[in-house]
Amino acid sequence: MIRVLVVDDDYRVARLHAGQVARVPGYECVGEAHTAAEARAAMAANRPDLLLLDVYLPDEDGISLLQSLREAGEDVDVIIITAARDVKTVRAAMRGGAVYYLVKPFGFEQLAEQLRAYQTWRMDAESRRITGQTDVDALFAPRRAAPSSGPGPGSARRLPPTMQKVLDAVVAAKRPLGAQEVSELIGISRPTAQRYLSELERKNRVILHLEYGTTGRPVNTYVPPESR
Repeated sequence: MIRVLVVDDDYRVARLHAGQVARVPGYECVGEAHTAAEARAAMAANRPDLLLLDVYLPDEDGISLLQSLREAGEDVDVIIITAARDVKTVRAAMRGGAVYYLVKPFGFEQLAEQLRAYQTWRMDAESRRITGQTDVDALFAPRRAAPSSGPGPGSARRLPPTMQKVLDAVVAAKRPLGAQEVSELIGISRPTAQRYLSELERKNRVILHLEYGTTGRPVNTYVPPESR
């Protein structure tokens, strides 16, 4: 689970975002903070993986907080969530190492898309072995959600490498594959395989196929779109 701390001076907004985070599979909200001081205390107590950080805080602006976390060597990623739309603030967030910048107001699906994109990037970063410049370039690729559209020419090449391996396994199988089979074929854990398969289904790169046995619940398996 990716542990998230929501930092927003507005109690209602913080609670709303916390609830939205909890609705995204693979995430849990470990706390809410309404000032920079509360955020530092909550980080020390809960050790989140990701901050949803507002810029406008009563005791210190969020960009300053982000920069101080970087200077202190805190191992936490940050998505800025703010109504600030000026280039200076956006550039400061980028210099501070924010993985993305969401402009308020935004809906649940926009936040969920970005959280799923971050989750995919994080899984790939944790599983990748650096063998050369290509691997480094892939890790520095944008971590934002791609525009919502169907796959176009060459889109398969833009998938993260491990996700591409999962897709290749499904395409090569010529039959429905489940997460356990994929995990054994390419050497990743079953939960990781299931997350990638779910993401590929969301991208319309594979189709969910339910296999029913004589007893018990149906098994989720996946086939390429052309197999329908």
